[in-house]
Amino acid sequence: MNFLNKLTKCSALIIGLTLSVNAMADAASDLKEKLSNINTFEAQFSQSVLDEQGNVLQQGTGKIALAHPLKIYWQQVQPDETLFVSDGDKTYYYDTFAEQVTVMNTASLIDTTPFVLLTSRAQEQWAKYQVTQTEGGYQITPNDGVESQVEMLEIEFSDNNNLQEVRVKDVSGQVSSFIFSDAKLNNLLATDLFSFIIPKGVIVDDQTQSEL
Repeated sequence: MNFLNKLTKCSALIIGLTLSVNAMADAASDLKEKLSNINTFEAQFSQSVLDEQGNVLQQGTGKIALAHPLKIYWQQVQPDETLFVSDGDKTYYYDTFAEQVTVMNTASLIDTTPFVLLTSRAQEQWAKYQVTQTEGGYQITPNDGVESQVEMLEIEFSDNNNLQEVRVKDVSGQVSSFIFSDAKLNNLLATDLFSFIIPKGVIVDDQTQSEL
């Protein structure tokens, strides 16, 4: 291969990589701009969990509410009742069947799942992930070296820029799909919605100290 051919191929590679990086940067900026318009969000959801072969493992329903910064209320009512609440500082996962509450630092959850990015505008957290545009929305994947329980997060918006569907692929290959309905955007939410009081008599697994 002569020098001119090598230079041409090298230039094409550099241009291709540059365009790819620019496209990812544009996709990330576009997604963050859409999410910046969502100060609060609440909706009902239907959930389906598929294995790697596409077989349905579980279906469920529940309610979700989000608010900035880092506030999450996630209640699944079927098939089992579970509750996931973040007050922006600590996160509580309550399994009513097991009568157990797990307490975690909310900030540490960003390092394990990009789902929390929906409630964060911190640049240092977004820098851990790559965003690409898809036909229906956006795809978020962790950068190399980021320990995450999630391999891929896909987000779709409705025509009025409301959250419509979220799909999560975890490290086991399972895909969880959440479709939102009766969505309300930027409504005033009750202040105690993101507060959680640990019920008496339950088992408490406090992981906040081990995460420091």
